[in-house]
Amino acid sequence: MEGQGSFKKQLSLMDLTFLGIGSIVGSGWLFASAKVANTAGPAAWISWLIGAIAVILLGFVYAELGGSIPRAGGTVRYPVYSHGPLIGYLMGFASLIAFSSVAGIEVEAARQYLSGWWPGLTADPTSGHPTVLGWIIQVIFLAIFFLLNYWSVRVFGKANTVITAFKFIVPTLAIITLLTSFHGVNFSVKGFAPFGFTGIESAVSTAGIVFAFLGFQQAVGFSSEAKNPQRTVPLSIILAVLLSAALYILLQVSFIGAVPTKDLAGGWGTVKEQFSLPFRDIALAIGAGWLAWLITFDAIISPNGTGNIYLSATSRVVFGWARNGTFFRLFGKVDEKTGVPRAALWLSFFAAVFWTLPFPSWDAMVSVVSSATVLTYIVGPVSLHAFRFNAPNLERPFYLKGINIISPLAFIIASEIIYWTGWKTDSGLIGAMLVMFVLYLLFSKFVPKDQVSLSQQLKSTWWLIVYFVVMFLISYLGTFDGGKNVLSGPWDQIIVAVISLGAYYWGVKSALPKAVFDVEFVEGGDDVLLSDGGHPASV
Repeated sequence: MEGQGSFKKQLSLMDLTFLGIGSIVGSGWLFASAKVANTAGPAAWISWLIGAIAVILLGFVYAELGGSIPRAGGTVRYPVYSHGPLIGYLMGFASLIAFSSVAGIEVEAARQYLSGWWPGLTADPTSGHPTVLGWIIQVIFLAIFFLLNYWSVRVFGKANTVITAFKFIVPTLAIITLLTSFHGVNFSVKGFAPFGFTGIESAVSTAGIVFAFLGFQQAVGFSSEAKNPQRTVPLSIILAVLLSAALYILLQVSFIGAVPTKDLAGGWGTVKEQFSLPFRDIALAIGAGWLAWLITFDAIISPNGTGNIYLSATSRVVFGWARNGTFFRLFGKVDEKTGVPRAALWLSFFAAVFWTLPFPSWDAMVSVVSSATVLTYIVGPVSLHAFRFNAPNLERPFYLKGINIISPLAFIIASEIIYWTGWKTDSGLIGAMLVMFVLYLLFSKFVPKDQVSLSQQLKSTWWLIVYFVVMFLISYLGTFDGGKNVLSGPWDQIIVAVISLGAYYWGVKSALPKAVFDVEFVEGGDDVLLSDGGHPASV
């Protein structure tokens, strides 16, 4: 097609792995340890372990999907192949919220830490809200990301690899230094789990754990630009999750141990207030001024590196949504010279700027980002299982063994994380998804129906709509963040697990009779291979 470019295959295994690690090790390491300790107490490391297990399960799911079907914005495209355009449309909307808001929250984190050197950027250190100047600085950061991405994927990928290497050095130095001031008694102050198991669970979704870990799937989003994606995509996902999980658990343990015991007189619920810039403040408290300086410097580099990745990733999600046929075609175009979806990148930039307005600090935005991101991943396990039936000959370089256990378990844990986020956040997000479903029906005249009829799309989507409605009600009646406490623990979470299991198998059974894949020049000539040597017809 004249004027239509294709993605360039320029990203190596190291580039993809560093994309994952660079997304995971962003502002999460700078803020989450204090917020998790504030929510779960000394048992905070268990919250990280739960989050790591959940993400590893999802990582295995997306390792097979990404290796088998290398597509830009894969999280919004796999549901289309397995269940039709309607689910892809819903996931596209959720993904736009989830991905674009991450770029916004990362520049907020960088600005908050930068205020340690430049106080005029933050109006209130406790809330973290910016001054007008601070907000302008955030927009400048986003503009820099935009330009790095606008030039070419090679510039973007290599810049990220260098930044990520630096991002690992500083947290490692922080761990080593804090362990030299370790107070074992801290793990029993006010009890090991002063807020009970509810605090441990809540921390997973509201304190930044899920937010930090869910960058694992970046290799999937960039799979169309990867060298040998069938091998490099699965391996990079697994490497990124395992390395980052080890780093975060060590950071949490060292933070809890390094807090001066005298500062815990008011309990763990006051930690976040005392350490508003957690690792910088704790370094100053133990007399490591050099580390405080290095952490502040890294706090400008690290979140901005992650924000750079997510701005690019958002453009791929927007591109994928447009290629599904349920978003404006303009955003499905790739620049012929650079291999960058520039129209989608512009939209991603403005969306990221927008999110800094209603949610002006890291704390204010983290729950929304976490729940929205998990919403984008829940269909993945269902699509994976469905492909075993409606695409049995799909070439699978990474074949997930134990799918009958791992895939539904990943779906259940993802559902629990959504529930743990609480009513205040879930009501808006799930409510918005239901509104988007109604809009799709109202404008059904314009939706794609050439490959999958509208009746079949609805048949393949009802399970997800019912799931959303039930999760909406359970969240309202539950015990987390604004719930009415009608459903008490552990019965509320047992109900979530049972409902999720039913929705999962309903979703698998509701898949298209035969998966519908695409073969496009814009994807760099990638094909979805079948084990019998065949190729699917282009959509």
